[in-house]
Amino acid sequence: MTEHTHFDFSELNERERYKILIGTVIPRPIALVTTVGKDGRPNAGPFSFFNVLTHDPAIVAIGVENYSDMRFKDTARNIRDTGEFTVHICDNALVEQMEICAIKFGPQVNELEEAGLATVPGQMVASPRILSAPAALECRSHSTLQVGPAREIILGEVVGVFVRSDAVNTANFHIDQQMMDAVGRMGGHTYARTRDQFDIKTLSPQEWADRKAVAKSAAE
Repeated sequence: MTEHTHFDFSELNERERYKILIGTVIPRPIALVTTVGKDGRPNAGPFSFFNVLTHDPAIVAIGVENYSDMRFKDTARNIRDTGEFTVHICDNALVEQMEICAIKFGPQVNELEEAGLATVPGQMVASPRILSAPAALECRSHSTLQVGPAREIILGEVVGVFVRSDAVNTANFHIDQQMMDAVGRMGGHTYARTRDQFDIKTLSPQEWADRKAVAKSAAE
C-alpha cells in the first residue's frame, strides 16, 4: 500500500502552500496573455494558474498575483481598464519567447518587442494577437474574484478563437493536439511537452456492466 504524507495548509506559510500546489497540480496549461493599456501600450505576460471552466458560456479563468501593496500588475490593470484580453496557448516553439515575457519589466517596456513576437490587431478585442501561437482566445472580462489581499481570479468570456489552420478540421471542429504541440507548467522551473498522449474512452453504464459480467464469467 502506498504511503502518503499529509499537509495541513493552516500550518503552512504562503510559500510552502505554493510549492505544494505547483508540484501536485501538474501539468498546468499556460496562458500567454496580451492586453492593451488605456494609453495604447501593449503588454504580454504568461500565467500558469489558468484553465477553461465552462463552454456555455465559454469562460476561462486566470489567477493573477498583484503587488503586495494592492497595486495592479499590467495585465490586471489593463483588463480592468479595457475589459479585454487575449489568451494564447503556448507551444514548444514559443517557450523561450514566452519566458522573456515573464521577465518583470517596468510598464514602459513592450514585452512583445523584447521577445521578438510579431502581432496583428485583435479582431473582436483590441489586444494584439501573437501570430506564432497555435491558438488565441479573444476574451472580454466577465467578472473578477478578489481572493486575497493581492490575489484575484479574472474570469473572461471567450468571444472568438483563432486556431492554426493546419491543426483544425472545420468540418467536425476537431483539433489536432499533436499539431498544437502545447506545453504545460510543472513545479519549479520545469515544463512538460504534451506529445506523449494516449486515449481512454469512458464507458457507458451498460458497457461497464458488460465488462464486469465478462470478467466474472472468465473467473468462474
